[in-house]
Amino acid sequence: MDKQAFEAEGDRLVAAANAEGVALRLLGALAFAKRCPRHSYLQETLNRVYTDIDFAAYGKQVKEVRALLSREGFAEDELMYVESEGSRMVLNHPGTDLHLDVFLDKLEFCHTVPWGGRLETHPSTIPLAEMLMQKMQIVQINEKDIIDTIMLLLEHPLTDDDVGVNVALVARVCAKDWGWWRTLTMNLGKVGQMAASYEALGDDEKRRVSEQVEAALARIEREPKSFAWKMRARIGDRKKWYRDVGELADKVQEI
Repeated sequence: MDKQAFEAEGDRLVAAANAEGVALRLLGALAFAKRCPRHSYLQETLNRVYTDIDFAAYGKQVKEVRALLSREGFAEDELMYVESEGSRMVLNHPGTDLHLDVFLDKLEFCHTVPWGGRLETHPSTIPLAEMLMQKMQIVQINEKDIIDTIMLLLEHPLTDDDVGVNVALVARVCAKDWGWWRTLTMNLGKVGQMAASYEALGDDEKRRVSEQVEAALARIEREPKSFAWKMRARIGDRKKWYRDVGELADKVQEI
């Protein structure tokens, strides 16, 4: 399948789910392409090729998600659902070889990005704040993740609600968890550094990314930190603050 076919199939499955009252939302590369259409050309600078479609859904609707995707011809790897303790579904279509990943209630790699009660925010993708956190939670961040984040910061304003990138929500997450704060602020700094030297960006775009990064970091720093955050901050980097992704490393690279 080419890029357009992947995007069309993702949209079709989301629409089918919406018609049945099932919250099935895009995440990963397809979500960034959909929500950042004016800057999706930046993905092409890396010759990005879609290999599967990633979705978010609620665990409470797993029966409905399973029934919907079964009717669409997808066969589930039931062992993956059991091994993930009900947090992930893996499905394949025997006719097209299309692979689907469905993350239930949360995305759990180096840190946890929960979406309890958040999937109704947008009709086709996870919210913009969760899209930012999806990329910024990866400790061993790569160029692909940075480019996606640049797209997001160019396309959408930082806000205290879900009209834009809800940086207030991000700040609250970081204020409760020093590890989250450590990884996310570190990666935002890398986004600013790369954007400044990225040849595909014009001067105005570089300036825009720099301003967005600085504003996000300032908003995160203003948020009052919890007592647990302050205690963990005393230990700092002497103790590992993130989760090893282990055998999920390849999946992290795909999303």
